[in-house]
Amino acid sequence: QVQLVESWGGLVQPGGSLRLSCAASGSMFFSMNAMGWFRQAPGKQRELVASITRTRSTYYENSVQGRFTISRDNAKKTVYLQMNSLNPEDTAVYYCNILLNGRPDATSWGQGTQVTVSS
Repeated sequence: QVQLVESWGGLVQPGGSLRLSCAASGSMFFSMNAMGWFRQAPGKQRELVASITRTRSTYYENSVQGRFTISRDNAKKTVYLQMNSLNPEDTAVYYCNILLNGRPDATSWGQGTQVTVSS
């Protein structure tokens, strides 16, 4: 069983920044797994916004490319999402998850962390 706990969301003004954290625990070899950050806005499907492989190759969804940076600290079993130049369209609940063959592990979703971008 894997537990993922997201934190450090909040309310930020347009143009602001946040750094999300996702701490992993339980039965997993964290360093061996690709990890992803997802988000779900009201009335929309959950989408992958960024991912990082065990070799630290990264992927970004087009709308966040150049603004968001995903990173990982294997010693702390934590993955981060640095979000800059935030805009109201980034408002969503953000989740992290393990990626198994490119897909999120359905049994490992955490509670997410709310990010609200508003003036």
